[in-house]
Amino acid sequence: MGGVGIDLGKRLARRFRWIDPGPDVTHLVSDVSGWWRDAEILAGLGPALAEPFRADRPTVVVSPEVTGLLLGPLVAVALGAGFVPAYKDGGDRWIAEPTTWAETDADYRGRRLRLGVRDRHLTPGDRVLVVDDWIATGAQARALHRLIAARGAEPVGTAAVVADCPPELVAELRLHALLTADALDPDRADTA
Repeated sequence: MGGVGIDLGKRLARRFRWIDPGPDVTHLVSDVSGWWRDAEILAGLGPALAEPFRADRPTVVVSPEVTGLLLGPLVAVALGAGFVPAYKDGGDRWIAEPTTWAETDADYRGRRLRLGVRDRHLTPGDRVLVVDDWIATGAQARALHRLIAARGAEPVGTAAVVADCPPELVAELRLHALLTADALDPDRADTA
């Protein structure tokens, strides 16, 4: 797993919150909205997530909706690469052009999703970096790695802000994360 500058790491932890959604839910919910509000975090995220993969020379960054649409372009700009969104199929999504889809394994909520990338945006020979904010089960990242390979492109690895997964998954996804979930104190509140 990668590292991050102490100032960026501390800022990420300080701007993060756990939210208790109430008695009907058995787990806390992560709130990363403070990251998007902080200009220094926005300026630092792209370069920090890109750095471990510079030598791999990615040509494209792929990120899943929704948070990935914020994070992926920051990394793409830092790498001088293009960006391709991976859309989530909610059953009513209609994309009027050829799209390659991959189904995820069950995620931390037990959901299975379909992720799709427009065929014209991901071509054989592309070197692709998968970027997301949080990797827990790796369900979305794994599906994207399969989708990338199905398009004849090469997945070079996965970059994430937070890793909350076992070492075997880190190795499988070639994951570099800025923080582990342990660094995010559940009692911490966004005080700035």
